[in-house]
Amino acid sequence: MKFWATAVSLLLASSFLFAATPAAPDADYVQSFEKFKAHRIDSLKKNWIPLAGLFWLKPGVNTFGSAPDNIVVFPKGEAHAGEFDLAADGQVTLKLLPGVHVTVDGKPAETATLVPDSADHYTDVAMQELRFHVIVRGKRVGIRLKDTASEAARNFHEITFFPPDLNYRVIARWIPADGKRMINVPDILGDVTHQKVTGTLVFQLNGKELHLTDLGDDPSKGLFIVFNDPTLKTDTYPGGRMLDLDPPVKGTVVLDFNRAYNPPCVYTPYATCPIAPKENRLTVPILAGEKFERAAHAGTVHSR
Repeated sequence: MKFWATAVSLLLASSFLFAATPAAPDADYVQSFEKFKAHRIDSLKKNWIPLAGLFWLKPGVNTFGSAPDNIVVFPKGEAHAGEFDLAADGQVTLKLLPGVHVTVDGKPAETATLVPDSADHYTDVAMQELRFHVIVRGKRVGIRLKDTASEAARNFHEITFFPPDLNYRVIARWIPADGKRMINVPDILGDVTHQKVTGTLVFQLNGKELHLTDLGDDPSKGLFIVFNDPTLKTDTYPGGRMLDLDPPVKGTVVLDFNRAYNPPCVYTPYATCPIAPKENRLTVPILAGEKFERAAHAGTVHSR
């Protein structure tokens, strides 16, 4: 009996080791993965690394410019450029001082009502090397600023991933929701968004059945996942990582954790990122996707 118990234990151990052995990708997958990483770096360089400020507006007049006596102090540009007027209904009006030149959605303007990023198309303002627009987060209304001449963006070339492992590329079953269930999605500002659930992914990984809830609005256009897992203690961002997935096809979705990526708040203090909701906190370590270099991002760790 002891012999058979030992044999079974060894068999189970060897099976676990076999399952845990990294599955090397073929050349086509490696090429596709390298293209994904290059696109990821390019997106960070264009959209997030150049951010130069995030300024929450107070009701009424908010003067702005590079001089320190402004309410909103830009890091460069006109000393006194004008004002952002925040109305009680959340509408922001831009008013410029004489002689200050900007373009609003590509056209010269002296005043404009700024459509926020909560709309399909927000208003983009350009002033010399600076670009800015209105963002709305919960009850907060702010100005997000980008410096198109950012030296940090020019010098940004590398991000770190786990080696691709096809054990972490699985087929998930898509279970559409009935439209009645809501979940709470926190963010790094401490706000919580109450979001309608569109559906859930069910899949097997390392012998366990796991679930992930879609945080997107329209499954027919693709799924959006924010998750974390036990690697948050050592290798990955505690607030969670993100996945963009194709729309479900015949009730299934390809779930490739090798393409899990960090939220932008890892790379800039001027982003407002969602944190993995409790429904998406996996119990199985995901040794795939983008890593988090703690030493390089000291002080930016957010966890909920």
